[in-house]
Amino acid sequence: MELIRIPALSDNYIWLLCDEDKHCVIIDPAESQPVNDILAANQLIPVAILLTHHHHDHVGGVPGLLIKHPELPVYGPEETQNKGATHIVHDNDFIEIKRFSFRIMELPGHTLGHIAFYQAPYLFCGDTLFSGGCGRLFEGTAEQMFSSLEKISSLPDDTLICCAHEYTAANMAFAKTVLPENQTIHDYDKKILKLRENHQATVPTTLQTEKKINVFLNCHHIDLQKNIGIKPNSMPLSSVFQQLRAYKDQF
Repeated sequence: MELIRIPALSDNYIWLLCDEDKHCVIIDPAESQPVNDILAANQLIPVAILLTHHHHDHVGGVPGLLIKHPELPVYGPEETQNKGATHIVHDNDFIEIKRFSFRIMELPGHTLGHIAFYQAPYLFCGDTLFSGGCGRLFEGTAEQMFSSLEKISSLPDDTLICCAHEYTAANMAFAKTVLPENQTIHDYDKKILKLRENHQATVPTTLQTEKKINVFLNCHHIDLQKNIGIKPNSMPLSSVFQQLRAYKDQF
């Protein structure tokens, strides 16, 4: 399999996953033109569009793609039915197309119906987990988002986190304030800043890396709890997450 990352809008990424026969699936097309350009340049044959949630910067390119490829099935959660989805999927459903086999993971939090598409080692998780961060709680609760992150954390460490935004530098700046004594976070921040100075992408990342540098996956750490004003082990981890997310919203 070949993974292609397409920059879109100001900080979005559209993903293509391609097999050896040049078939590809398109994940969260924010725009159509950049995708059509890549398809033509690489002589790729699209076989499906996959949508993680209903926000415009993840579905905006669907109409333009369907004009050029009207036969494409569009898979997504119920909330994307009026955004072009033709096949509604649910938790633990499987999508089998050509050589692709995706398991659906329901990940509410950012939106109520947010899902991810998982074909090991690739996880297309939209706006649930970012490198160094997680999505805002626009519709769901902190408990839902924490549970969704726990679900992602249970995947193998070599899982490739293919998120939909280039937010890593800002996320690491926040991480340094939450765990200022963590050298791994400082080292990763320097690496990220160098990549961005050279106009390079910081994703995909691995789940193994995220477990080390993403504060939202480390709500159980005593130092983190202390540093955000929580008496260690005094509340459920979902409540620690809620306070941490609130701090990030104000950062």
